[in-house]
Amino acid sequence: MSDTQADIVLDRPSGERPNLMSLEGFGSSPLQILTVSFAVLFAIWHIATNIWLTEPGKWQNAIHFAGFAFLAALTVSPFGKRADEGWAKGLDLFYGALVAAAALWIAAGESGLYDRSLAVTGQSWQFGVIDWAAGLLLIFAALDLSKRVAGWVIPILIILSLSYIMFLGSYLPGVFRAASLPPNDVLFRTLYNDEGMFGILATISSTNITLFMIFGGFLVASGASDFVIELSKIVAGKVRGGAAFVAVISSALTGTISGSAIANTASTGVITIPLMKSNGFRAKFAAGVEAAASTGGQLMPPIMGAGAFVMASYTSIPYATIVSVSIIPAILYFLSVAFIVRIEAMKHQVGDGVDLTVDRGKLISGGIVFILPLTVMIWLLMSGVTPSYAASWAIAALILASWATTLLSKFVGGDLFAPVSMGPGKIAEALLIGMKSSVMTGILLVAIGIMNNAIVTSGIGNGFSLMIAQWSQGSVVVAILLIALASLVLGMGLPVTAAYIILAILTAPALAGLLADGIIIEQLVGGITDPAKSAMFMLVDSPYAAKVATGMAREEAVALMAAMPFELSITVRPLLIDPTLQATFLLTAHLIIFWLSQDSNVTPPVCLAAFAAAGIAGSKPMETGFQSWKIAKGLYIMPIMFAYTPLISGDFWEVMHIGFFGIFGIYALNCLIQFYSEGPIGPVAIVLLIAGVVLTFWPLMLFANLAGAGCVLLAVFLSKRNAARVAVPA
Repeated sequence: MSDTQADIVLDRPSGERPNLMSLEGFGSSPLQILTVSFAVLFAIWHIATNIWLTEPGKWQNAIHFAGFAFLAALTVSPFGKRADEGWAKGLDLFYGALVAAAALWIAAGESGLYDRSLAVTGQSWQFGVIDWAAGLLLIFAALDLSKRVAGWVIPILIILSLSYIMFLGSYLPGVFRAASLPPNDVLFRTLYNDEGMFGILATISSTNITLFMIFGGFLVASGASDFVIELSKIVAGKVRGGAAFVAVISSALTGTISGSAIANTASTGVITIPLMKSNGFRAKFAAGVEAAASTGGQLMPPIMGAGAFVMASYTSIPYATIVSVSIIPAILYFLSVAFIVRIEAMKHQVGDGVDLTVDRGKLISGGIVFILPLTVMIWLLMSGVTPSYAASWAIAALILASWATTLLSKFVGGDLFAPVSMGPGKIAEALLIGMKSSVMTGILLVAIGIMNNAIVTSGIGNGFSLMIAQWSQGSVVVAILLIALASLVLGMGLPVTAAYIILAILTAPALAGLLADGIIIEQLVGGITDPAKSAMFMLVDSPYAAKVATGMAREEAVALMAAMPFELSITVRPLLIDPTLQATFLLTAHLIIFWLSQDSNVTPPVCLAAFAAAGIAGSKPMETGFQSWKIAKGLYIMPIMFAYTPLISGDFWEVMHIGFFGIFGIYALNCLIQFYSEGPIGPVAIVLLIAGVVLTFWPLMLFANLAGAGCVLLAVFLSKRNAARVAVPA
């Protein structure tokens, strides 16, 4: 994404200096030379540290934050319109260097801190004056820099988190009450705990996310994004509304390149939105399609934004497993967007007469540098290596592929190839694109570590889990609705990755527990004869506890589980449910939360991807937001399917069964929302479509599913017959 494209769609803070991390006009100022040189070297360090350098984890994470703090301080200034004045640049340079030095000091001082603290018995951590200064500066920088790159929400949450474990928790009632910790204990836990600033979340950013952002930068710089557009033209060029299908397909593929729905919207939207408008689509619909499709790019394997990396770290489930179970849901999501495009094109008779001629040179050259590196990366991921290692070698494969393409073009000539040779300049450009994309994530994941530490230290996560369990009354649907509401509220001020992390920490255990309770309820209905297991239920204050060994009605089993205290349910589940099945429920819970966390991109009142698309389309932002929300309904359908069908846990044929018939159900839902199919739908067709939705979504009931698919096909036939009778104005 070029700076020009970004300026169109991203509401830049008045103090942002995007030119500092750009090769445009390189050498125009000493500060730009410093910033560009540092960013390129910093990107190379990220590749090297994940291949052959062997820094300890704390050192790696501290260097990671130090570099991004330096870049964030230089490129996003707090001085607004005066940011380009010399004194402002000087202050930001000094501040960024000071924060970087503080991070390195804290990493270097860990062993000395342990030695001093062991030497003094009966007292807690022995921080020196410089340790205190460096630690407090890092906490302040986490507040300040996260505010600069993402607004006020994260700083406010950090302040509340620190206040909670220092003094506020002792004043709260019930499950939210927490003991107050002394300042030096809070500082130690914040800086050195695995859940703190330089712990798990920072490791995810330094080892995985940044590497994939850099890989995305290489794909963009090498012309792979051109291949995406040209391939989309081939697939969609002969279909009514083909320009809109180009947007859907290109955004799905670009999701493997960019790590942001907004960046995805910017990079493909500047091409696809004008194309859709010239194709006859309404401006707000064109923008809504682009926003919805670009949001789906974050759900598209193999990269899935940053979600798959975070999920793998929190659940200890292999990255390859997370990616493989996400393929069919991602396909269903993009089909749901494509269906509404088709219905819109038929309803308004638009979508013909646009030139979708394919540039063969861009297609072949871009295809080589797109397909080969992705193939290398996917093969390495499936072979069990770390994602960072796979991304590093994919970058190397891309550079070699670009050189090979350039060499072939010299022999073949003509317009068969339009290569982009990855020489030193292009490599530097790619590294800079990756660094620009990574600054926000690098800052936020370290800052969120402060909140993560407070949540783990205080145990407030159990309180939230208990609250969800009580409010939902054992209903998974209600729990999902509560999480969706919380996701929307958090998403108004947070990037989706940050919203997902916070929600996963607070709600994933409760949701996984509710999913597991369905298995326990089945056991209770049949009776649990093992005395050791049935005795656990005697601790529950319920008249149905006496029936555990003999069995009970389903309603009684549900009431018994609802009466079980949260602390007891945590003990009971591992005894009654196979560990593999528990891991599946945990993965399902995380995927539900991850999908719901994407809705803030397309759901009013704050829907950043939709607003970005509206800026390109020239449509009204809020109207575009409602269009994108309607088009992206798959964000809500898929979580329900995760919870109530074996779409995640089933074997290959079960997943294929559910996915195939799910296509009919999703299409029927779109028809009901648009009140149109291949033509107007009458009362009979409406009844058929409703029956089709119910029957096709009924899990693994072949005859019901076939009947549902038949209902949908019959409704389509009736609507097509209506279209032949009714003249629809263009």
